[in-house]
Amino acid sequence: MSNSLSFINKKATFARANPITPTHIDNQHTMTGKEPQHARPIVRIADVKAALERFSPLPLQEDYDNAGLQVGLTTEEVSGVVLCLDVTEQVVGYAARQGCNLIVSHHPLIFRPLRHIGDATYVERCVMQALRAGITILSMHTNMDNAYRGVSYTMAEHLGLIDVDFLQSKGTTPEEGGSGVIGQLPEAMPAADFIGTLKTTFGCGCVMANELLQRPIRRVALCGGSGAFLAQEAINQQADAFVTGEMHYHDYFGLEQQLQLCIIGHYESEQYAVQRLGEVVRQALPDVRLKPYPHTTNPVHYF
Repeated sequence: MSNSLSFINKKATFARANPITPTHIDNQHTMTGKEPQHARPIVRIADVKAALERFSPLPLQEDYDNAGLQVGLTTEEVSGVVLCLDVTEQVVGYAARQGCNLIVSHHPLIFRPLRHIGDATYVERCVMQALRAGITILSMHTNMDNAYRGVSYTMAEHLGLIDVDFLQSKGTTPEEGGSGVIGQLPEAMPAADFIGTLKTTFGCGCVMANELLQRPIRRVALCGGSGAFLAQEAINQQADAFVTGEMHYHDYFGLEQQLQLCIIGHYESEQYAVQRLGEVVRQALPDVRLKPYPHTTNPVHYF
């Protein structure tokens, strides 16, 4: 037997003959001699907020935005997190029933300043409902749109794009953020087939498009939400198609056979942001209970 094994065996024999007495037990031990049961660290709402803002820093948000804390306090221990795209009265009620004291959304509940809080609008009612239930609301909006691996990246992942990068960078590194993304399909496909792929991938009731491109589509630019401001940049970077959530009527003109416009719906383009929010929290705080809202919050219906 080696000297090291002999030393280990002697230590084990000594430990069996000399059990730890209660005077040696700290507050993590029991009187039974069993291994200490380490208490889970307390995770506060502020810890969830910090994890989300490390992924999508608030300085990345656009000037017009109101990302971050919407309602409530961040000092409380988090009992559970409801993840959603939009905050509605139904979402707040679901959080209360599930015993979750935190809602994390993509779209801000309070986008414009509130002059009073009553029951005149759904925003006011949500604020009242959340405060009464002790629920805090956080929103990661354009800071998440502009973050590396943010909203547009989720679209690219579900489409299976490769060689993905920001369409319009804000700096020299990905961490400095950007707008939209651009990448390649594994194989080129006709425009009609590409639109069919979009309908399947994003569960679209329909896809609004300009006239079908006569060349195959391989290079694809994407922007979750309202991305009309990036259409020209998509052309500059030789994209065959540009996919976004919504565009104005006049934005369709003049791009025929330059760029295949594909408008899939605001909700549809951003729906996978909820999954990304969950991934961020789970990676940083694996013991936090997550509850994605199980119903659509899309106010638009297709008939």
